[in-house]
Amino acid sequence: MANTPYPESYYAASANAVPPRPALQDDVETDVCVIGAGYTGLSSALFLLENGFRVTVLEAAKVGFGASGRNGGQIVNSYSRDIDVIERSVGPKQAQLLGQMAFEGGRIIRERVAKYDIQCDLKDGGVFAALSAKQMGHLESQKRLWERFGHTQLELLDQRRIREVVACDQYVGGMLDMSGGHIHPLNLALGEAAAVESLGGTIYEQSPAVRIERGANPVVHTPKGKVRAKFIIVAGNAYLGNLVPELAAKSMPCGTQVITTEPLDDELAKSLLPQDYCVEDCNYLLDYYRLTGDKRLIFGGGVVYGARDPANIEAIIRPKMLKAFPQLKDVKIDYAWTGNFLLTLSRLPQVGRLGDNIYYSQGCSGHGVTYTHLAGKVLAEALRGQAERFDAFADLPHYPFPGGQLLRTPFAALGAWYYGLRDKLGF
Repeated sequence: MANTPYPESYYAASANAVPPRPALQDDVETDVCVIGAGYTGLSSALFLLENGFRVTVLEAAKVGFGASGRNGGQIVNSYSRDIDVIERSVGPKQAQLLGQMAFEGGRIIRERVAKYDIQCDLKDGGVFAALSAKQMGHLESQKRLWERFGHTQLELLDQRRIREVVACDQYVGGMLDMSGGHIHPLNLALGEAAAVESLGGTIYEQSPAVRIERGANPVVHTPKGKVRAKFIIVAGNAYLGNLVPELAAKSMPCGTQVITTEPLDDELAKSLLPQDYCVEDCNYLLDYYRLTGDKRLIFGGGVVYGARDPANIEAIIRPKMLKAFPQLKDVKIDYAWTGNFLLTLSRLPQVGRLGDNIYYSQGCSGHGVTYTHLAGKVLAEALRGQAERFDAFADLPHYPFPGGQLLRTPFAALGAWYYGLRDKLGF
């Protein structure tokens, strides 16, 4: 059986040491079989174990192999579509419940880090940076919206204040969210996996789910074994493939690119981001960046629809970094990689149940670090018979991409081109 290692990245190179995990070689029984050892699967497993379930996790490659171990490492609240958009779509009652959950994922991350002593370079503070007066007006509205749902750790930044937190002269202002922040994402996943095992859960790596045998007692088959369970949680997201055809039809894997500089000297690092906050701009196709624990700059941006790997990631992202920070023109890039996230047409997560015992959550649409941790809690609640919050997500409307799988990539790329043009022209 093929052994799939981590792709080359700064995160893989700086990952905390962990014990090897076996591949599934036989038949096992459990209460819940979780497919995928990313944030959604690990969060689900932890909440279930804490509530007395027996849990087995199957991972096709290694813990955090997908988006959970490759993302920008930013703790960003709410969803890819904000609460006002949800409210217009589903009405005030459902939106109220989803709005109350919009800031819970970040709290769950901090609780996990503290409870299980996870070493993942957690830092508080995230900045949304406005490139135009229109974007600044949107942030002012967003602050009022989030405060309506009880989220108050927010500060609007005028042009002078944003210069104090980021050394970039592109921005006219911004908003600081002190409940945002950043982490080493792979080390967070590895720490959560260790927590799963400390509670008696089992994780099998290099054990892809190749078939689900549905029924009253569903069975998940791998190349050399199978897991018989009472419930299944499907948490593969952009790396699920066609294991569950009903889920593949309404989503599309997309790639985003990230580069990491060589370590910066302390003075230069502090001059770029004096308070060590993470930053993302307010464009539709946004740029995002932050400092690592060892004073490198991680800079990401861009989307490749259909999840193709670009030939030269540095050539795509380095110009974006230098536009923000021309003072880094002589700095070497040590790492460049791509990773996939799962996009839905609505840009809202898809949550639901197939039959009576197969649950799923997918399609974070680039906003997954916090949402996936919330999703694990919501899925665990549903398995315990507390489905109100699960139903609030499950009742969100979702549609297939126009033209089906054949045309979803060009349609999405055309839409992104349109919004990218609006960003550049400022309308």
